[in-house]
Amino acid sequence: MSEVNIARKKEKCENCTKQCNKKQSDDAVGSMKEWGVDNGQVSGHLPAQPVLLSACLSCEGCVSDEESQKISQQNLQEISHVLDLNKKCDASKHKVLVVSVCPQSLPFFAVKFHLDIPEAAQKLCGFLKSVGVKYVFDTTLATSFSILESQREFVQRYRRKHHDTHAMPMFTSSCPGWIRYAEHVLGSLVTPHICTARSPQQIMGSLVKDYFSRQQKLAPHQVYHVVVAPCFDKKLEAVRDEFFTSLLESRDVDCVLTSGEILHLMEQSNVSVEDADCVPLDHVIGEIGDPSLTRHDSRRSEGFLEHIYKYAAKELFGLDVQEIVYKTLRNRDFQEVVLERDGETLLQFAAVYGFRNIQTLVHRMRKGRVPYQLVEVLSCPGGCVSGRGQAEGEGGRPDRALVQQMEEAYSSLPVRLPEASLQVQRLYQDWLEGQDSPRAQQTLHTQYSSHTQLPLHTLIPDIQW
Repeated sequence: MSEVNIARKKEKCENCTKQCNKKQSDDAVGSMKEWGVDNGQVSGHLPAQPVLLSACLSCEGCVSDEESQKISQQNLQEISHVLDLNKKCDASKHKVLVVSVCPQSLPFFAVKFHLDIPEAAQKLCGFLKSVGVKYVFDTTLATSFSILESQREFVQRYRRKHHDTHAMPMFTSSCPGWIRYAEHVLGSLVTPHICTARSPQQIMGSLVKDYFSRQQKLAPHQVYHVVVAPCFDKKLEAVRDEFFTSLLESRDVDCVLTSGEILHLMEQSNVSVEDADCVPLDHVIGEIGDPSLTRHDSRRSEGFLEHIYKYAAKELFGLDVQEIVYKTLRNRDFQEVVLERDGETLLQFAAVYGFRNIQTLVHRMRKGRVPYQLVEVLSCPGGCVSGRGQAEGEGGRPDRALVQQMEEAYSSLPVRLPEASLQVQRLYQDWLEGQDSPRAQQTLHTQYSSHTQLPLHTLIPDIQW
């Protein structure tokens, strides 16, 4: 989409919890170029496709006009423009195209291609390189950094909980829809409790634009970084002000495309899965470590709750936890896990997915009835694999059969602890000057703040669903 046309209506957004003045009309469509592939070249025109703002949390007060313009530029047409410039003689405008694929997007391609995840990843990589992409990574490495930093921050918060009222509970920070909601609707009630670790997407952005570009002897602005993600909210995250470096005139992530958009590109390019070459994914720091694809310990999300739970059990109480047993509360998207010893509850964590469950959580928090030390919060019901950029079926509802297939495919990958990654250990030293260095703090963390001026007592009572 080259622009987002928004009908100004005073109506309630599908996922919002306050009255809005801005909602995208059903027929809001941006213009895209149609693509065709001929001997590895991309050209032509792609039929316009709507990216409904109702697919995420975007509403009046959430997305400024400037942000809307930036989001509107996150589309296939922009990629086409970069590739067109690379064909011209003026080398000063050439950019190295890098694509990073989220782990939760790979099961989508596996199901659609009728392949296992490693084979599907190689087919996807082969296709992307056939149209001009130079490097293709998966973001598991960046997720490892985000999990490790979140683990350490949780333990630090837990140890100061008696003299810091904002230490507990800690909310995870990997979901941009949740972050936007917290900053613009919930405000200071919640923002001090959000973990400061950057999301995997933005850590990957720093890794590509900082470490990798220097290794390739490129300036950050010479690299065009695209992330393939399962949901539309990731587009909104990429345009946040703190993820733009004015000195380098470069964003950490230049463009986010959903899994569905990439599949549509393949379909319009008339490239079948059988025709695509199998090309191994690239590695940020060469061939160090095991090149096989792995996942973190969760089948629906990025594994923050599981890894923080096991790490905290060991660090704080000396307990080795092998298996985690979830207890379903309100529904499958509101579950909790409890660590006990001799009948005493040591830790109580919750996984809360979808805005209806988030609403319940916030109500309890305002009343002082949240017993949890950590809450993994995701705006998509069903978790990241169910993101509307890849799991949406007819009528805008999730395709449950597809989601189940994706969860099963994702579960087939072996689990690797972030601490066991040789690449992570190497990068902490070579890139970040040590695990606890100021550079690591600056690169791997950010801050979240309230953007609402509403008093707290007006934030919640009129929520309707």
